[in-house]
Amino acid sequence: MSIKLQKMIAQILEYFNGKGMPEAYPKWEKSLSQLQKRFDYNFNDLTLLKAALTHKSYLRRHFNDHKIPSPFERMEFLGDSILGFVVAKELFTRHPNEQEGKLSKLKSKIVSETYLTLKANNLDLGKYLLLSAEEAASGGAQKPSILSDSMEALICAIYLDSGIAAATRFIKNHILANYEQIVTRDELVNYKSILQEYMQGHNQEPPIYETIGEEGPEHHKLFIVKVHIGNKFSCTGKGNTKKAAHQEAAKAACQKLGI
Repeated sequence: MSIKLQKMIAQILEYFNGKGMPEAYPKWEKSLSQLQKRFDYNFNDLTLLKAALTHKSYLRRHFNDHKIPSPFERMEFLGDSILGFVVAKELFTRHPNEQEGKLSKLKSKIVSETYLTLKANNLDLGKYLLLSAEEAASGGAQKPSILSDSMEALICAIYLDSGIAAATRFIKNHILANYEQIVTRDELVNYKSILQEYMQGHNQEPPIYETIGEEGPEHHKLFIVKVHIGNKFSCTGKGNTKKAAHQEAAKAACQKLGI
């Protein structure tokens, strides 16, 4: 572990061990032994695991300083690169006859937010995250963006604790496990990309997406999107994000085109 990262984590732990720490902290710390059993790895330096599971919202809320460096974000950054490297290497080895294009698409699904969220839920990772009260109340422990980031931070923590071999074992056992079945799940199919490629392949204008409405309260909004396929037809999709609504509209268009 680098000296800078050691100092960063030590700074956070000073606060963890101070009077300002909520009473729930000892209980959270004890629960980490359960989490380690779930993914069959025991940390030599438990502070790395603590840092990986301490979301930036918690730090900013309790330190009251938006300039404090966030180990969570830094570890997510490195973990993302480690994950990409290991997945690419494994796919290269496991699929010796596949072209680069198919391997790239397969890799993009495995390192996607949706896929990592599924894997994080398998570990019940959300219940071990340290979030601010506000983030927790808004459902932060179930948010795909936070769960996928926490998986990447966890990969980084294992790498810093024991090296690339340990990180590779974790990725193979808990992320690549059953990947061939999981990547075919509907939520991991990029219908926008499929529709775009189909239109290009048939020398047609790209589809145009239009947000035509919103439903529901601010905290649980549903977006309605229409995709226009030239002057031929249009399809509608709904989702709790515009991205999800786009995917649903594209899926409906793909089904109508028979692709």
